[in-house]
Amino acid sequence: MSETLRVAIVGTENSHAEEILHHLNVKRISPQVRVVALVGPDDERNRELAALGGGLPVMATSAELIDSADALIVTNRDGAAHRAEAVPFLEAGKPVWVDKPLAASIRDARAIIEAADRGGAPMTSYSAVRWVPDADRTEEAATGIGDLQTVTVTGPADPDSEHSGIFFYGIHAADLAQRLAPGMPGPVEVERVAGTVVARYRSPAGVLVTLQMVTPTEAGRVPFHVEIVGRHGLVSRDIELNADYVEPGLKVFLQMLKTGRPPLTTDTLLAPITVLEQVRAAL
Repeated sequence: MSETLRVAIVGTENSHAEEILHHLNVKRISPQVRVVALVGPDDERNRELAALGGGLPVMATSAELIDSADALIVTNRDGAAHRAEAVPFLEAGKPVWVDKPLAASIRDARAIIEAADRGGAPMTSYSAVRWVPDADRTEEAATGIGDLQTVTVTGPADPDSEHSGIFFYGIHAADLAQRLAPGMPGPVEVERVAGTVVARYRSPAGVLVTLQMVTPTEAGRVPFHVEIVGRHGLVSRDIELNADYVEPGLKVFLQMLKTGRPPLTTDTLLAPITVLEQVRAAL
């Protein structure tokens, strides 16, 4: 492996790709890691990103980069595209960060995990919202309210999105809920209330988890919000996303590159996908 870790990005239509490129190649938050190529069409968007990154090549497929990149970041908006991009790199033993969601089905999610196992490559996936400072503060505050009873996470999501429906933005609420009440979910109950999809399930510890996923309109969208009820207190907080909200999650990936150890377990990767697959089936 080269002295500088060479990273490729596929899924450049996502705004996260630009943020990651800015942090690695402009701000240089990790001098040892640099984006060396983009994957996507030869269009104005990618030419601008290539210039931002310092004159990067734009390749048609990620498979062309297996021999010239040390790691891959998959940021396609549609999780249905993630398996095809991630698996060849993982089978070649190259680390991969699949930006949210891991996949748009349990079948594809398991295929990605199995490819990582076959290749012996570290792999991770998560919502950027999982790692923002307000999520840290919320989890810390919840330690002082007694045994958890309920966790409710509210956020925007469109079940009719062209990017695999509820998976595209619903992963933020589902993954944040997993941080606060972890574990594979019990059966998910789903109902629609006007423009909101409400999903409820029990965590393995018996916590009642509710996701309130509200379809955005032209007037705007709801903020991310968490309410946690304990035996003798509660926590209620908006989860704010500042201009650099992608950076904490990027640093988690950089730490994985450094140590070779994935930050999340297999069950943690699969749990929010399991929830959203049941939501999609119910809808």
